[in-house]
Amino acid sequence: MRACLWVLSALALTLPSQAALAEETLRILAWDGYADPEVVAIFQKRAGVRVEVTYVTSDDDMWQKLSTNKGRDFDVFAVNTAELQRYIDNGLSLPLNGANISNRKQQLPRFRDYAAIPGLVRGGKIFAVPFTYAEMGLIYNHKLVKKPPRSIDALWASEYRGRVLAFNTSNHNFSLAGQRIGVKNIFQQSPQELNAAARRLIALRRNVLSFYSTLEESVDLFRRHDIAIIFANFGTQQVKALRDAGADIGYVIPREGALAWLDCWAVSSGVKNQSLAEQWINFTLEKQVSDRFTAWHGLANTVTAAPGSQAGSRLIWLEPLENPAQRLALWNKILSGVSEKDL
Repeated sequence: MRACLWVLSALALTLPSQAALAEETLRILAWDGYADPEVVAIFQKRAGVRVEVTYVTSDDDMWQKLSTNKGRDFDVFAVNTAELQRYIDNGLSLPLNGANISNRKQQLPRFRDYAAIPGLVRGGKIFAVPFTYAEMGLIYNHKLVKKPPRSIDALWASEYRGRVLAFNTSNHNFSLAGQRIGVKNIFQQSPQELNAAARRLIALRRNVLSFYSTLEESVDLFRRHDIAIIFANFGTQQVKALRDAGADIGYVIPREGALAWLDCWAVSSGVKNQSLAEQWINFTLEKQVSDRFTAWHGLANTVTAAPGSQAGSRLIWLEPLENPAQRLALWNKILSGVSEKDL
């Protein structure tokens, strides 16, 4: 990891500075780790600008932050391909100027063909550039779980009551519950299916010690409590963080398959300087930056090939949802402690 920093530092020293230009601010909305201070410092030196980073804790949180002021509070944001559709539909995301993102040619072939990735292209225009991806498997405690859990049923298992951590979000949890009850299309559930999924989530609530919001919170809860199973919203990044903290854990992809996300950089409709936003996107695709991201956070990037995943064909890539607002409303009821009869 230190080597990565030395490479990045040397890179910064060799890059031309634009300090003579009037300083402006690039406003980034992203997940923890996507814009580390060390990396931001290098970009600031190169571009001669200030960078403000605002972190989000869930897709619901991102939507609230970006949509509240019609996108005018941020310039560039990191979003998965399924959620991106909401921003395009509501005029909160702008098409990109591919000429400003020349490092796309360095991406792996599977991520370079944007037209082949659902959700990136609309009306012949590119709206986002792939940056990182992961599946959301199950993390289990070797001390409490003797056999690797084979199914998502483990989250509901009575022997783990009070020893489960799940993620505080509406979208993935209803899809997860849809898997549990055998919904045919977990991303396009009928009102009746959503209601049934909500009942399953109420049952999950009784099994869960806490619904965590950040990676750091999940690590802290694991260290302070006898946690058996974690729904790993942050995938391999979460596995690395827990192991770095000394946790004796395993990681599995359940037989039903694992929800998987592809996070991309997109430009807000309220962007002040689109070329600067695209300069940031281009910067993150440089090999040194992408490799540092993987080394420090344990997530795959779209430039360097990652070791083979155990998921195989069991990845369930996120898709647009039938009614995000309804899912959120139901989820807030569940968190408030509503009973099944009051749904």
